[in-house]
Amino acid sequence: MPLPPTRRTFSLADTRRVLAATPSTLTALLAPFPDDWTRATEGGDTWSARDVVAHLIHGERTDWMPRVHHLRTHGDAVPFPPFDRTAHLSTPSSVPVGALLDEFATLRRASLDALDALQLRPADLDDRGLHPALGPVTLQQLIATWMVHDLDHVMQIARVLATSYTDAVGPWREYLRIVREERLA
Repeated sequence: MPLPPTRRTFSLADTRRVLAATPSTLTALLAPFPDDWTRATEGGDTWSARDVVAHLIHGERTDWMPRVHHLRTHGDAVPFPPFDRTAHLSTPSSVPVGALLDEFATLRRASLDALDALQLRPADLDDRGLHPALGPVTLQQLIATWMVHDLDHVMQIARVLATSYTDAVGPWREYLRIVREERLA
């Protein structure tokens, strides 16, 4: 019988470590690839690895730390401004993924410096804000979501890169969940 997944108690220090590692993780994953790999999608309206990096940049500018500051200023009296999940699609196609990765790393460093400057105490993590669609949220939930959002997009990028080799792996596809037919359907 499979074991249940491990659930962790929130740790700001652990969360910050993952947030700090995301830019270098993405650079290590994407820098070796030529442009056609980073612009490949899974088909339809799916995002390329380059699109994901542009989305993360947009989030650094308009979502995570701006929402932290909004929550600390307004509490749950004023909802967060809505976040445009597709605004990154207007990023000029002439910008190479390497430049986007550099920009993301710079913005993330500034975000983490701003987070550190708040000198959050454990009690601060219970501060409440108001999400326009989800309702009441805590500062801890916002910061935890920021980290899990990063990991979700790292997984997405790995999946997009793997999907391009779906046929190349031949019969091993059966053993590779990332490219199996039921996952792709």
